[in-house]
Amino acid sequence: MKKALVVDDTKNIRNLLTTCLQINDYEVITATNGQESIELLRNESFDLVFLDIKMPEISGTSVLKKMREMGIDTPVIIMTAFATVKNAIECTKLGAVAYLQKPFTAEKVKAVLNEIFNHYDNINGLEELIKNGRVLIEKGKNEEAYDILKKALAMNPSCSDTYYLIGKVCEKMGDIKQAEKFYETAKCFKN
Repeated sequence: MKKALVVDDTKNIRNLLTTCLQINDYEVITATNGQESIELLRNESFDLVFLDIKMPEISGTSVLKKMREMGIDTPVIIMTAFATVKNAIECTKLGAVAYLQKPFTAEKVKAVLNEIFNHYDNINGLEELIKNGRVLIEKGKNEEAYDILKKALAMNPSCSDTYYLIGKVCEKMGDIKQAEKFYETAKCFKN
């Protein structure tokens, strides 16, 4: 069973999220403040964290910074009634994967969960396609590799590895001009 941490100083929010997450097969642990959440994160691992930004003593942003300093890369959904562009940018830079604007409904929570699941499914699918593409290249099955890597490119058109591998396939198939284009594009997305 997946495990989620819900951190909010408001009991109603903790209860709503607990119910929504339990319906989606999560074991839920709650914390009422930032310090409590840091202790839980230090001692347990979680698959997902819902984190309120505005809390007494230690803010959600500080908790998120501390998580990253501790090497914890668990997906974090930020919750706030006081959304600002500055907060959004700061939390996104720290790796927040989604925002929930308060007040929110169970339907909105479900939508955010679906968005996250789809995102991680796409990442896993993309990684699998790239891995398979590499194997096919090693086996000399360039046309099959090309087809698979084109699918990967459709999933994420800004993945430099995919462009590089397609360039490699084109080079092996003798299309040097096309290979160079893909290599150049790979460099553009690398930076």
